[in-house]
Amino acid sequence: MRRHDIDWLRIIALGMLIIYHAAVAFQPWGHLISFIQNKESSEILWLFMMIFNIWRIPILFMISGMGAYFALKNKNWKVFLKDRSARILLPYIFGFFFICPITLFLFSKFYGKQIGYSPNPGHLWFLGNIYTYVLLLLPVMLFCIKNPDNFIFKIFRIILKHRLGIFSLALITGLEGVLFSPHDYINYAMSIHGFMLGLICFFLGFILVSMKNDFWPIIKNTRSIALVLASILCMIRFYFVFTTEDYDGPKFVIGFESMCWMLAVFGYGALYLNHQSKALTYLKDAVYPVYILHMPLQFLLSYLIMPTKLPLLLKLNFLVIGTLFCSIFLYEIIKRMNWIRPIFGLKKTIIN
Repeated sequence: MRRHDIDWLRIIALGMLIIYHAAVAFQPWGHLISFIQNKESSEILWLFMMIFNIWRIPILFMISGMGAYFALKNKNWKVFLKDRSARILLPYIFGFFFICPITLFLFSKFYGKQIGYSPNPGHLWFLGNIYTYVLLLLPVMLFCIKNPDNFIFKIFRIILKHRLGIFSLALITGLEGVLFSPHDYINYAMSIHGFMLGLICFFLGFILVSMKNDFWPIIKNTRSIALVLASILCMIRFYFVFTTEDYDGPKFVIGFESMCWMLAVFGYGALYLNHQSKALTYLKDAVYPVYILHMPLQFLLSYLIMPTKLPLLLKLNFLVIGTLFCSIFLYEIIKRMNWIRPIFGLKKTIIN
């Protein structure tokens, strides 16, 4: 049965992504990672982003793993792989050659750099990772679905029998932080740390949603504990940020905190968001095209807004609201064009 809370969390995570990318444009280092940057910066704004940074991408990987379970349990592997290729690989390839080069073009033009056509994965690196995980884990996922009493499920059921056993998952992400994390933990894009953390979270998402009633009651019952733990660890992380030269703090603690945030979000989501609505019906279809389109639209708006003398907060609001509005506007056009829907991750509509 489809989980409406998972759909809502995917939508919320995208909203956070748009706000995050807008916030980068107001940081003194934004231009160093090829963002069009405002002359006046707001590092206070970044403090709020730091709360979400360590889990906003990992939770998307977990949600993607959960989606893989729902898609695979009712399909054979050939149909599943064909569907994932159409839904993930095709938009990735299209974006690589035709969407992401736009952001680099606008950045180069804004800063007077040499302009050229440069295909690149840009913000769609996430899709490349997800498709790779599908290929790598497909045999294991098939094995798990065809053998419900497999040893992997048995291990996780034993863990979930204990009320606090769910927090042992945080040991896994904590260990990953120690083994693979670079100086900057949030350096997910096209890094070994981002790839390995994504692989772990994708597979954990697949396994946990496979547990069904062994998972959802536990996640709801431990949501407050997870939130308190995450908040305490977040304060410890902020202590290291402000009192030491280590920007992140201990990587194990950050990885542990990241999972605690995710467990809290899933717990509260299961409690309050698992319901259908007209808004959800609309947004769950719009979320993928909006994700693909939002970055070049943000860069276009940045190109127009940043040179003006508008107050910083007004620019930020224009950037966030404008990016969302323009993305939805283009989605409304795209969804009516059957031939173009697949390259934005939408299935073709059946025409009678």
